[in-house]
Amino acid sequence: QVQLVESGGGLVQAGGSLRLSCAASGRTFSNYAMAWFRQAPGKEREFVAAIRWSEGSIYYADSVKGRFTISRDNAKNTMSLQMNSLKPEDTAIYYCAARMGIVLTSPRNYGSWGQGTQVTVSS
Repeated sequence: QVQLVESGGGLVQAGGSLRLSCAASGRTFSNYAMAWFRQAPGKEREFVAAIRWSEGSIYYADSVKGRFTISRDNAKNTMSLQMNSLKPEDTAIYYCAARMGIVLTSPRNYGSWGQGTQVTVSS
């Protein structure tokens, strides 16, 4: 069973940076897609970024392209999200998710989720 644990959220001023991490366990992730989603109060959960664990193919939502960077460390089974130039509209709970196969951007296609970590960006 896949287990995902996020860390690294917090409060930051607009223009600042945060780095989120997701520790993954319970499987060999070579054929997995790992993703970050976020959910703001009153809004649907939305795709942020994803990476194919084996070959490292990367995908970003348009809203974060150029500001966020996703990466993974195969040896440590961790995935990270470096968030720069943060905006108040980035405020949300950020979730790590995993699925076997290709990257998809709908949260309905992901069966494994972390508990989430809060990111708050003040103006």
